[in-house]
Parts: sequence; C-alpha cells; structure tokens
Amino acid sequence: MDRSSKNRLTEKLLPNFSGDTLFDAIARSVCRAGCLPRKELYEAWEVARRVRRRFRGGRVVDLACGHGLLAQIMLLLDDSSAEALAVDRRIPKSAATVAEALHHDWPRLKERVQFVETDISDVVLHPTDLVVSAHACGGLTDLILERAVAARATVAVLPCCHNLKDGDLGGLDGWMDGPLAMDATRVARLRTQGYRVYTQTIPGDITPKNRLLMAEPASK
Repeated sequence: MDRSSKNRLTEKLLPNFSGDTLFDAIARSVCRAGCLPRKELYEAWEVARRVRRRFRGGRVVDLACGHGLLAQIMLLLDDSSAEALAVDRRIPKSAATVAEALHHDWPRLKERVQFVETDISDVVLHPTDLVVSAHACGGLTDLILERAVAARATVAVLPCCHNLKDGDLGGLDGWMDGPLAMDATRVARLRTQGYRVYTQTIPGDITPKNRLLMAEPASK
C-alpha cells in the first residue's frame, strides 16, 4: 500500500487493517468515515506516537489541525491528557465525519475534543499545554513555534512548504539545502530561547517533508 497516497481511505480498504493493534483499529474507523486521505492517517500516527514517547499529559492543542486526527490520536495514546483543542482557520466539514467515526469506537473521546475555527494567533496557550502540528505550511510553522515559546509550552511540529524567500535560513544555505537550513535554524532559535530540542524523522515513504522537531522548556 502506498502510504503517501492522497486517495481517500474507504471501507474497501478495511481488509488491509485487520490486525489487533491500536493503529489498525484507528485505520478501520477512518476507513468507515470514508473521507480522509491515506497519507494523513499515516502522518498523524507516526507523529503522534513519536511525540507521546517523549511527552506525556497536558492539554493537547493541535494547531492548523485539518481534520483533527492528530489531536485525537494523541488522546488515544495517552489517556492522562484530559482534553484536546483542534484549531484551524477553516475546519473541513468532513472533520465531523472522522470525529463521529472515532467517537463511535472510543466514546471517551466525545466530550474531550473541541474543534475551534479561529486564527492561530487568537488561541490562548498555557505552559502545561502540548502544542502539536503536522505540516503547518510555510510560515505557519514559525508562528506555531513562536506562540508555544511565548507560553513556555511544550511543542512538536512537522514542518512543510518551506518559504525560502522570506524564511530565516540562518546563513546555512551555503552548506545545506534550503529547507534543512531553515529547520536547523529553528532548532538553534529554540535552544537560545531556553528549550531542549529533540529531532527525529517519520518514514520518508509517507512524506519527504519528514523532519519532526520536538522541544520543551529546559526548566521543565
């Protein structure tokens, strides 16, 4: 199965997820919803499980959330998070369909996930939050990092669509390609702002934009 495909997961694909793992169960719910791109499922899962290995608890705040799948997987992986906030300027109507399918299989999610249509700049963050975002395009990644740092919150982002014209490459583009220079500069900036930084990648066959940046205040 091509994990990078943008084709929708549908009930026809249910036999591909017949295992007993949590991932298979989530995939079956998403297939029944019938509206989520395959790539989005794999991205959300691979990001969530790496973040949860590093960070536990906290209110999950999924910024530029799209369908909000990442936020809900974060709750399924760690029940000690009481709630999740999924935020985007425009949340697709199909997000409700995905949520309904997940809530049918995990009723405990129903009262713990809130979808909010608003600008990311208007979201109030707290030091105890766990801020996440998978593929916030271009400068949105920097805005999310800025908002998390201002609140001294823990943060994890999977950057994409690097804006090389206006973004900060830290003078590193003479040594490395532009997107990598930009992400390395983001790491350096977080360190100067008093954050411990952890870097990983998700599988490249899902997306070539696979660098996962995780950071927490050094004082935590």
